[in-house]
Amino acid sequence: MLRRLTAEPRAFALHAPFRIARGVKTVAEVVEVRVEEAGVVGRGEGVPYPRYGESVAGALAAIEAVRAAVEAGAGRSELLLLMPAGAARNALDAALWDLDVGLGRAVLPTAMPTETAVTVGIDTPRAMHAAALALGAVPLVKVKVDGEAVADRVAAVRRALPDARMIVDANESWTLDTLRAVAPALVEARVDLVEQPLPADADDALAGFAAPFPIAADESAHGIADLDRLKGRYSHINIKLDKAGGLTAALVLADAAEAAGLGLMLGCMVASSLGIAPALRLARRAAFVDLDGPWWLAEDRAGGGRIVGGRMTPPAPGFWA
Repeated sequence: MLRRLTAEPRAFALHAPFRIARGVKTVAEVVEVRVEEAGVVGRGEGVPYPRYGESVAGALAAIEAVRAAVEAGAGRSELLLLMPAGAARNALDAALWDLDVGLGRAVLPTAMPTETAVTVGIDTPRAMHAAALALGAVPLVKVKVDGEAVADRVAAVRRALPDARMIVDANESWTLDTLRAVAPALVEARVDLVEQPLPADADDALAGFAAPFPIAADESAHGIADLDRLKGRYSHINIKLDKAGGLTAALVLADAAEAAGLGLMLGCMVASSLGIAPALRLARRAAFVDLDGPWWLAEDRAGGGRIVGGRMTPPAPGFWA
């Protein structure tokens, strides 16, 4: 089996700063992988995330470390043993899925138009209200917050979008006291899901909290080994392919999470449509889908999926798998 593996960094400028509790992003830095075999090229993308100690350089080095094995024919199941979960494995896993489907060795569910959250980043309540109004009548909105002016920010978005389902994402920025204090305002705003309110290393406090709304684990949830600890603290798990280390691992994680009684949320990093395409194959199983990463780009890849009115259309035929 003769294969050729290439990996390179790519950068996509954002059309506006993306502000969350831990910082501001103005460019999406990704790693693109291509695996060629028998004239067919499989492509994948991963987003190294500093929160998990990742970098573009580190991801490229991790991919280089398994080059010989992949070019000799190592497949997706072998990657689970050769590499830890993370953006590097996600990019390679996606490229191998694309290659295997192209060569007729694998089949995936068809990507369908999907309702996705569209995110309103942290700003003043007035600015967040304006940003939410500009979205139009989207069915699902995600509101980024930190520990300041939570009730005012959420209420401002709710006034702009009275009928939308709403996710509020604190990105680990609250304490349990904050959560208790803002809970009545979140109930009044008809929030459907609160995402990762407490730091991952302090979420044991949630075990005794009777939440009046569903709570999803994001930074606290990476793989199957986390599930026992998450039960009793969270109602949902946010599966991101970059955290899980690819679609192969994410499919197994989704099965295990459902068996453990956890609902599914499907999330993403700020990425191009190539990074989102594999996740679309899981979307129909999730109660909450948050795949608006490409929406933040000033210019996405040609042929990628598009978000219109809060719904993501699949990529053009041949774009991925």
